[in-house]
Amino acid sequence: MDRIRTILLPGSILPAQPAYEALIEALGLGVQAVAKDLELYAGDEPPSGWSLDTEVDGVLRQADALGWETFHLVGYSGGGSAALAFAARHPDRLLSLALLEPAWAGNWDWSPGHTELWKKYGQLEALPPEQFLPAFIRLGVKPDAVLPPPPPEPPPPWMAKRPAGIKAFLRSLKDYDLERERLAAFPRPVFYALGGMSNPDAYGEIASRLARVFFPDFHLEVFPKRHHFDPPHRIEPGRLAELLRRHWEQAEASYAAGPTAVPLRGSH
Repeated sequence: MDRIRTILLPGSILPAQPAYEALIEALGLGVQAVAKDLELYAGDEPPSGWSLDTEVDGVLRQADALGWETFHLVGYSGGGSAALAFAARHPDRLLSLALLEPAWAGNWDWSPGHTELWKKYGQLEALPPEQFLPAFIRLGVKPDAVLPPPPPEPPPPWMAKRPAGIKAFLRSLKDYDLERERLAAFPRPVFYALGGMSNPDAYGEIASRLARVFFPDFHLEVFPKRHHFDPPHRIEPGRLAELLRRHWEQAEASYAAGPTAVPLRGSH
């Protein structure tokens, strides 16, 4: 029996391997999971002219190098935004999409709370690096969420790239056109994992908007005790792995049954 093929995109802080190590182990031998780092951090500075399209092209190169014509795509936070951009541009390459609290999901239909949140993200730009990351992290969770303490050892070398990378990410989204109509035409199942302690004006709002876009084949799973910075792929990998395997198996069965089994979109 063929193994399930998936590419996993991390967020804008942890590199792919430590981010997904526990999940890959929980997925087991039946899944060929490739944790791919963001192109954003390929060099010492963000690439000139970086946008989500840079990440889309990187995923395409990775899939082609693996010889994968079709595959499942998983993205967390910034990687979730890149996964959405990939689904809009190359829907024919995907068997399914799984989103673990994407950091951003288009500039349309924002709620007042989401609009206010992005104003606060914009205000972070002026902060020095040592203040930027703590303030950025706090915006992603509910006020009563407990954040993990900083590790006692010195930060790893890759951490020095993160403030500039996150700022480049936030700036680029102001002009990026993630087309709602193209997402609405995406014909494959979409899974969304949401932390109950994450900022609802961020990731809950995005879940609500994408549920309307991807209706009817959108599945939301809530992890009540999790938030954006202790996400299920690291803290509850066993439960998430089970849900993802079910999502992928159903998607592959639908794909094998042919286009008549795929629900029509874009009419809502």
